[in-house]
Amino acid sequence: MTGEKKQTLCEITSEVEAYFNELSYHKVRIRVYQNGWKRLKQFMEEQRTEIFDAKVGDAFITNILNKRSYTELSRKEKDLIRSTNVLIEYQTTGMIKFRSVRKDYNFEGEIGNLMQNFLSYRKAQGMSKDTIASNKLYLHRFLSYLNSNKILSLSGLDKQHILGFINVLGFSSKSTIHCTLSSIRGFLRYLFDNQYLDYDLTYLVPKSSYKKEARLPTTYTKDEVERVLATVDTASPKGKRDKAMILLAARLGLRASDICGLKFENILWETNTIHLIQKKTKEKLELPLLVELGNAIIDYLKYGRPESDLPYIFLRAGQPYDKLEEPTLHSIVSFYLKHANISNIDHKKHGPHALRHSLAGILLEQKTPLPVISEVLGHTNTESTKTYLRIDLESLRECALDVPKIQSPHYQGGELK
Repeated sequence: MTGEKKQTLCEITSEVEAYFNELSYHKVRIRVYQNGWKRLKQFMEEQRTEIFDAKVGDAFITNILNKRSYTELSRKEKDLIRSTNVLIEYQTTGMIKFRSVRKDYNFEGEIGNLMQNFLSYRKAQGMSKDTIASNKLYLHRFLSYLNSNKILSLSGLDKQHILGFINVLGFSSKSTIHCTLSSIRGFLRYLFDNQYLDYDLTYLVPKSSYKKEARLPTTYTKDEVERVLATVDTASPKGKRDKAMILLAARLGLRASDICGLKFENILWETNTIHLIQKKTKEKLELPLLVELGNAIIDYLKYGRPESDLPYIFLRAGQPYDKLEEPTLHSIVSFYLKHANISNIDHKKHGPHALRHSLAGILLEQKTPLPVISEVLGHTNTESTKTYLRIDLESLRECALDVPKIQSPHYQGGELK
């Protein structure tokens, strides 16, 4: 990229978000940029400007500064300026010179080393990366609390320190309290089970009654999914790749992890089937290789995929031609969803999982039995699939009951007396 090009704000932010994901930016940091871009979007709407360029970005920054120096700005205002500058830098140079670095948690001392051992143990148990990252975050906070109270060895740890740390959680969110208590409880149990502690101190950690509320799955109609697919320009190698990946999510409901991890050995061309072991559930899954999907994959392999000895089907469009990662696929799907002229798009999920949900919704509309949907989506049981019953509005309407008449002298003819 040698100079500026005409791009809408949605186009440039989608490209930068994909760039961040390829460089493994932390999702929390990306969210800071996304919040800044929302403010920039509001500014552009007020200015009645659709095309983003350096001049628009500078005007937004000038509006934030409001005749103040940079040092006078709040942290949030500085983030807004940084969010705008990365768009300008990427649009003009094709890269961003400085990138955020993930925070490295140091677990020092006897207790810190034991926490590291616990995290390694959890990893060996097959716990997900997100779970281990959560444990690491909350245990590091516990370790910092102990260090601040001069508790540097396990022999100095007693119930007053555990209860003291729990008490300081009072102003945290319910989810944070729940995750923190769970992490500490697991760590203490590990210490006792491995005889680092003579007493099981898990009884000191209260059990949280917090339950994550199940959200209504984001879905798109069959027509909206077709519009997304029609948005993809298959004239380019990148478009050929993107079309095949979106079809895997929209037609077969594959998760992002399974799409990115798809290998040549998973496709049996002689039987027109796809065989794989799901990354999330470790369960085997067999799905039909639909004609439309098969043709899209062949088109990409013949005319779009870079030369590589890697066993993975989908690779990055630019050098280095490595395996495509899940966050990048999320940004790709998000880009096309936002360009498909779908109403109310800002209040919906934009990733490949939304296409998976949409497939479930479309199958429900076609009166497909729940066990069949469960098999298609690769669920280990139909209980996981039942959450989609909440989005089948037509069937729910059929379950509606008439409101019985109220036999009361105070209620007559539809009105209170």
